Amino acid sequence: MTAPPSRVLLTGAGTGIAALAAISLAQAGHTVFASMRDPEGRNATKAQALRDATGTAAGSLRVLELDVLSEKSAGRAVAEIVRNGGGLDVVVHNAAHLLVGVTEAFSPEEALRAYDVNAVGALRVNRAVLPVMRRQKSGLLLWIGSGTTRAIPPFLGPYTAAKAAFDAFADSTAWDVAVYGIETTILMPGVFTQGTAHFANAGFPADTERTAAYDKIAPYLASMGEDTERLMAGGVSAAPQIVAAEIVRIVNLPQGQRPRRAVADGSDYGAEIVNGAAEELRLRLARRMGITALLHRA
Repeated sequence: MTAPPSRVLLTGAGTGIAALAAISLAQAGHTVFASMRDPEGRNATKAQALRDATGTAAGSLRVLELDVLSEKSAGRAVAEIVRNGGGLDVVVHNAAHLLVGVTEAFSPEEALRAYDVNAVGALRVNRAVLPVMRRQKSGLLLWIGSGTTRAIPPFLGPYTAAKAAFDAFADSTAWDVAVYGIETTILMPGVFTQGTAHFANAGFPADTERTAAYDKIAPYLASMGEDTERLMAGGVSAAPQIVAAEIVRIVNLPQGQRPRRAVADGSDYGAEIVNGAAEELRLRLARRMGITALLHRA
């Protein structure tokens, strides 16, 4: 049994996982609103590529302007979706920016920017989305987290810290919204070194002098890509399409049957090891506090 076609908003859909998911969702029959910054300007080629890839899809795809750093932008995008689609069933929180380097070499301003993009951006979108979903008494918040928040790798300090905050926002928001019929799924991809623009567009610390001071770990920083490749099963890099496929699977599930957490991982990163214990602790907390009603949808 599958759910009826959904109206789906994806953030950061210009590249990588969200672009693949936008195409896959449209092909699966959903109405997709693929959002990105400046789709008529510097990202026009990416926007057109999505349209071209879904021209004969069973569903439909529209490209929208949405900058997760602007609450007004999020509000305008959601208002347009409701105006054209009549409502909104699923939000895929995907927008993120990778940062690579020695942690001390990142300035406080760079770290705050990482939190703004990778965590607070989802809050801005939710402030536009959740009033719609509460009125509908239904919806799915699908958060694209990261297995790196379970086992922290080297040289991704501001990124993993921000993604951990993103994960905490997801869990915290879930307490608020379940009684309104709004579901939460946190999907945790493993490591992908190919098939996305994550590493290609990564940011690096501006303080090069601080980086240079860490001469003893410079070889490890230089070989980070090669070392990460060792995680891949059989030495073959996993394709991020497996994450897009998992997004489609979750969206297709009937309401009430969607998992709280899921993993799409070709690197055996191992987030599942921690996820089971974390979920048991969440349920234990609810029982001990007497707030199990907050776990359930209306």
